[in-house]
Amino acid sequence: MAYIAPIHRPNSVRHALRVNLFPGEDECLILAKTNRLEIWKLEESGTIVHTDTKAVHGTISILQKLRPRDSETELVFVGTDRFHYFTFGWDTASKKLETVDSFFDIHEKHMRDAQSQDMCAVDPTGRFMVVLLWEGVINVLRMHMVKAKRQNLHWMDQIRVSELFIKCAAFLHVETGHPKIAFLYQSRTDTPDSHIVTYPLTADEKNAEVSRFDIRDQVDHIDFQDPGASMLIPVGKGEENQKRYIVRNASTARAQLGGFIVVGETRLLYYDDAAKKEVQTPLQESSIFVAWAEYDVSHYFIADDYGVLWLLELLLDGVVVTGMQMTKFGVTSRASSLVYMGNNILFVGSHYGDSQVFYVDLEATNLDLIQTLDSIAPILDLSVMDMGNREGEGQTTNEYSSGQARIVTGSGVHKDGSLRSVRSGVGLDDVGVLADMENVRALFSLKSHEAAKTDTLVVSFLTETRIFTFTPSGDVEEVDKFGGMIFEEQTLLARNLPNGRVLQVTTSSALLIDLESGVVVSTWKPAEGQITNVSANEEWLLLAVNGRVLLSIQIQQDLVRVEHNDLEEQDQVACIHLPPEYPNIGVVGFWKSGTISIIDLKTLQSIHGEMLRRKDDNASIPRDIALAQVLPPHLAGPTLFVAMEDGFVITFNVSKTDFSLSGRKSVVLGTQQAGLILLPRADGIYNVFATSEHPSLCYAAEGRIVYSAVTADDATCVCPFDAEAFPDSIVVATEKEVKISLIDTERRTHVQTLPMGQTIRRIAYSRNERAFGLGCFSRHVKNNEEIVASSFKLVDEVVFKQLGNDIILDSSHRVELVEAVIRAEFSDSYGNMVERFLVGTSYLDDGDGPNTEPEDVVRGRILIIGVDSERNPYVVGSRNLKGACRAIGVMDDKIVAALAKTVVLYSYHETSSTTAEMTKIASYRPATYPVDLAIEGNIIAVVDLMKSMTLVEYVAPTVEDPKGKLVEVSRHYQSVWATAACHVDGESWLESDAQGNLLVLRRNIDGVTIYDKRRMEVTSEINLGEMVNKIRKITVEASENAPVIPRAFLGTTAGGVYLFGLIAPNYQDLLIRFQNKLAEAVETTGNILFSRYRSFRNEERESEGPFRFIDGEFLERFLDIDEKTQAEICAGLGPDVEDMRNLIEELKRIH
Repeated sequence: MAYIAPIHRPNSVRHALRVNLFPGEDECLILAKTNRLEIWKLEESGTIVHTDTKAVHGTISILQKLRPRDSETELVFVGTDRFHYFTFGWDTASKKLETVDSFFDIHEKHMRDAQSQDMCAVDPTGRFMVVLLWEGVINVLRMHMVKAKRQNLHWMDQIRVSELFIKCAAFLHVETGHPKIAFLYQSRTDTPDSHIVTYPLTADEKNAEVSRFDIRDQVDHIDFQDPGASMLIPVGKGEENQKRYIVRNASTARAQLGGFIVVGETRLLYYDDAAKKEVQTPLQESSIFVAWAEYDVSHYFIADDYGVLWLLELLLDGVVVTGMQMTKFGVTSRASSLVYMGNNILFVGSHYGDSQVFYVDLEATNLDLIQTLDSIAPILDLSVMDMGNREGEGQTTNEYSSGQARIVTGSGVHKDGSLRSVRSGVGLDDVGVLADMENVRALFSLKSHEAAKTDTLVVSFLTETRIFTFTPSGDVEEVDKFGGMIFEEQTLLARNLPNGRVLQVTTSSALLIDLESGVVVSTWKPAEGQITNVSANEEWLLLAVNGRVLLSIQIQQDLVRVEHNDLEEQDQVACIHLPPEYPNIGVVGFWKSGTISIIDLKTLQSIHGEMLRRKDDNASIPRDIALAQVLPPHLAGPTLFVAMEDGFVITFNVSKTDFSLSGRKSVVLGTQQAGLILLPRADGIYNVFATSEHPSLCYAAEGRIVYSAVTADDATCVCPFDAEAFPDSIVVATEKEVKISLIDTERRTHVQTLPMGQTIRRIAYSRNERAFGLGCFSRHVKNNEEIVASSFKLVDEVVFKQLGNDIILDSSHRVELVEAVIRAEFSDSYGNMVERFLVGTSYLDDGDGPNTEPEDVVRGRILIIGVDSERNPYVVGSRNLKGACRAIGVMDDKIVAALAKTVVLYSYHETSSTTAEMTKIASYRPATYPVDLAIEGNIIAVVDLMKSMTLVEYVAPTVEDPKGKLVEVSRHYQSVWATAACHVDGESWLESDAQGNLLVLRRNIDGVTIYDKRRMEVTSEINLGEMVNKIRKITVEASENAPVIPRAFLGTTAGGVYLFGLIAPNYQDLLIRFQNKLAEAVETTGNILFSRYRSFRNEERESEGPFRFIDGEFLERFLDIDEKTQAEICAGLGPDVEDMRNLIEELKRIH
């Protein structure tokens, strides 16, 4: 039985709407994000703030607004892709947003879907609405006229129209009170063209009867000489002082305001339907226009497919339209919707990149970015980068919740393309900025004399020290003296001591200061040289002079030197640490040898030592150390953290008795050394804050150490700061400022972005090379010609910096596109195992041969790319193919390629460092067209474009049959437009399709007949509501009692990242019954049944609900409902409310 839960909820914006939703307030912005409606409000600063989210049991396909008669607020009309429609708005009785109407089309789906997307048009009064769902059919609705039902919708009629392929529909501005609608349509499906026709919506004076939409009902018909036109813009009548004038002589009439604009790719047309006059203007630069928003009656913002924002201006002489002018206004994300919010604020909603908020200045033709709403949609590919488990060669992945399993996605399209790192982490909320300060080296918090809490902050720079004091109310003052502390030097250490004293260590001396009198009690200075490293506890001070002389000093005896150890030329001290809980030991890291030693402070003799350098790195140096009790004491002893120069952090379990080291583990937190700071918690437990280019917080959870990313990417140093005004805070220094922050108590998903400016179509991760291989393509327009180029890039795993030069995919003069990129290990010409990237491509052949058929024109290549010692990619070899290479896989030392018509198995042999041979071993002909491969052992799952999944087994050569062959062993016989698949467990495989369904298929090897064994059976199915582009298998070592075992990550076109898992047998019945009972109790906006939303649906069949599939996000709503309802849901389940809460919390922690 299967489980699915979102790691990152889909956040692409396909629909956006400005609506008056709340009485007495300004209009707000509603964004439709797949199955959520988000409400945002405009601030005075121009930014928008998220105020509420409404969950919808459906994928939103329509979003419009209606205005009931005599109503202060508007209604929002929402339609889903499962033919469920509802309205919601402000309920004056309950003082909250409520569902008003809810409709579901229960009729048999006998009509053909509209070739364009579902459309909905509302007339300017907000009373009439036309919904286009089916080809050649329109649905007409209106707001009720009866006073008691004015908030309700009335379905008037469903009318057939002769225009089958309607590209756009819009109501016109009329003064007669009888609505009129215009259609932009294409007359033939095989030949692009554009025609505009207008109809009256109603046939009687009371607007009670819908027009028949016959040819005789047509008011206007216009042939538009631009086949690419796809947009109609209705134009208002203008202000009161812009009254139209009527010219009875049609020959002298001129086009006036009140008509509509047709936007084509090469020209514009304005048509005044009252005067029957048109104005055409050719475009100086052609483009593909996709969205528009009205600024005023004569200015319109128009967005094109290339991310350019245009300003369309109607040139007026009074109310007479004399012409049109299109001006480039700026560059935005590729827009899916534009909404003008007023006050010169424009919202750009995007499915192809980040959504944005702009300030627009028409006079200066200026566009200023105010706010960015991050989006990782659409996800074209994803890869899992495990930043832990770096010691061994195992492929086991850390759980995503640990923060060590980072998901890297190829997101966005064309210029909005980017790499996105999705990682679980802890948020850092800034409380306030202390001051703008650069180059801070260290931070220390102190308590002044008789202070109960921290009230002093010491900020250390390279050549000076500054001190700030805090009052209980939070006021801050910088002081020029604090006891006898030194301000003219860099402070290496400052801490409070138990007897009302303070210890300060600078590069030249150590000071013991009495806080009450402000007198320096004792001073220690080295005979020669400078203090380079230092650490202290309440009893001892351990320091290094010039990195060569190690000294231990007893603090209680007023800085009396106890022992020293001169390393001379043998080694140098790299770092020092004294643990807070073990006062008589210290930990020292050494520069030359790359070792650490636990030493006795009285003798400076080593108790235990450990070599830290790895086999693949002989130069790494320990640069910081932390030894503390991170796990609860009853579970384990203290843990030693060692930060290495190359970004690795090595951990050891430390014995409480003899301080011996065991259980070595390595994780990578960045490319540079991490600074380790202890943050005390309750009960003597500590968290460790690691500062690097990707800061992390190391803490205990569920009996293990968890590494979670922290949002403070620019943190250089940190210290705890539990002040009266800022309890449980920390102080964070960045490159430019020092600020006080609070660390979140719970982990969340965080996204980091690296803009690439081109589409990242494929990603492959090399753990050994510590790099990602990217298959990219770019698109730009030059001289009205679209130019596409494709390439392979190599980028670093942490900072995403490009390594070496691009490998341009250019098969002769043809445009060659990357189709697949994977990482594999093969033997090189010397017999050593090396990593290679395999790239599959496609290109159009010229087709010059006499017998060339159209489908044979598509060709492809497989390129084998290596990485040299300088981390530069180079081509080892290539092989030309007779078809496009849509997917690649590896079976042992053989290559599996999915071509346009066949699946081929090749042997691979490198003859030199720059040449390789690929020899065909066997092939298999799929049903139609393979789109993906999943390989487990000698079984190949072939994902077919139309015919679901087939399992093919490779039979190795034998004495009787010297040729290897691919044999079909099992097949899913239903028609499924599959998109991706992976192996999940045993004989089970996960498959996704283009309708947003997920299926778990199992090979029935225990079937009674051969036919049964060859048939794959469906063991679980659900409708996700989003098309999955990529499924990546993971292997996680889960605990024995884990309710769910993670098996795969899924990336969707809407920007959703999901965790797929298998449910342990002893939890299956409980979770199924619990989900069913929860579905009866939970209500969502629109009142759509959970079973209808999650039921499997394609062209052939529709189920009654999810089958043996658990929706993790839905289960988590149990935590949000009241205790009485929780008790009703749990009645009869077995476990009580508290047990179910704990179970849901445990499931929630998995992702």
